[in-house]
Amino acid sequence: MKIVNLEAHPSVVNVYMSELRHRDYQTNRALFRNNLERIGHVMAYELSRTLNYSVKTVETPLGVKQMPTPDDHIVVGTVLRAGLAFHQGFLDVFDHADAGFVAAYREEGGKDDLKIHLDYLAAPRLEGSTFILVDPMLATGGSLVLAHEAFTRLGRPARLHICCVIASREGVAKLSEKFPGDEVTLWVAAIDDELNEAAYIVPGLGDAGDLSFGEKVSL
Repeated sequence: MKIVNLEAHPSVVNVYMSELRHRDYQTNRALFRNNLERIGHVMAYELSRTLNYSVKTVETPLGVKQMPTPDDHIVVGTVLRAGLAFHQGFLDVFDHADAGFVAAYREEGGKDDLKIHLDYLAAPRLEGSTFILVDPMLATGGSLVLAHEAFTRLGRPARLHICCVIASREGVAKLSEKFPGDEVTLWVAAIDDELNEAAYIVPGLGDAGDLSFGEKVSL
């Protein structure tokens, strides 16, 4: 698995990340969601450099222009609900993309025995697509692996990009084991060293879903 870590080269993404992590900024849900979207914009732009392009003819009011534009059929998939704001950032850039969604949540357990339940899938066919699977937090990697398995019931994409805001080293290792070749790329804005016993990334930022939309009540 190829890994592209935006943190390796300091940029404006560091500003967005510092606000996402800062407990004082986190009291503003709109700002929190906006920073997730902005990181999605930057990551989507960087990812766009890897797409397949061919030259097309564009007619202007005064003539014609030959321009290279992407040929990929892009599908952006995400894990509800934490991924929604980050997902929107990718759709803002890839505005002709299709979208897919899965619902996954922690049922019980901690870092060593975490159980994740997946109970919803809505997506187009993925056969031959460039599939971008986005989720803000890559902790143990369990939910992303389950999400990938669910989505690929709908066909095998030609290319797979996994995009996260913060990843743990343990989560990166799990995905590297799952995808040993170079046909998959992991894009991250930061890689943190630890997971606590509850399987949250440390220092991380907390629960991205709750910080985006408010605390949830499980029925």
